[in-house]
Amino acid sequence: MASSPGAPARHLPGFSTPAVGFDEPFAMLQACHERVQRTLDLLTRLRDHVQSHGADQSARDAARDVLRYFDIAAPLHHQDEELHVFPLLLAQGSATMQALVERLQDDHRHMAADWAAARLPLQQLVSGEATAFTPGDDVAMDRFARRYADHIAAEEGSAYPAAEALLAPRALAGMGQEMAGRRGAGGWLLN
Repeated sequence: MASSPGAPARHLPGFSTPAVGFDEPFAMLQACHERVQRTLDLLTRLRDHVQSHGADQSARDAARDVLRYFDIAAPLHHQDEELHVFPLLLAQGSATMQALVERLQDDHRHMAADWAAARLPLQQLVSGEATAFTPGDDVAMDRFARRYADHIAAEEGSAYPAAEALLAPRALAGMGQEMAGRRGAGGWLLN
């Protein structure tokens, strides 16, 4: 289903977040954070399931869902922030806000490395190369989830409100159009 600025976004099954469109880019960014948390919750349930029931088909399906989200949607979300939120705050924000943005950018780099470590055991589970997670796998997944939770809190608590206050309505609309465009002609991929 297509989603474009001004058009309502598709509600994704399994997510209780009200559908938001790209005409509300900061609401879309926050909805993505809710989806991140739901996917991290799925990862926790997957780990518990594998410990109790092994690497069955349900576990492989859940691992595929986690991989798909963090391989496709999450990088688009980070790109949205790197292009639309962070530069504005670096240019016009206070020294404190600029320092926060530098930390958030650093988080993005670390989160990419954390994801590389966390995704490997998920890939191995999906491919049948692994039937359980090791203690090292658990450490990698915990680090990834913890960094994401701290990152989201800083963005929603400080960075997003500051950036939204600096954007004129026309710039906000342009931001939403660019976000929709990055998701392809169909606009189906809502992060």
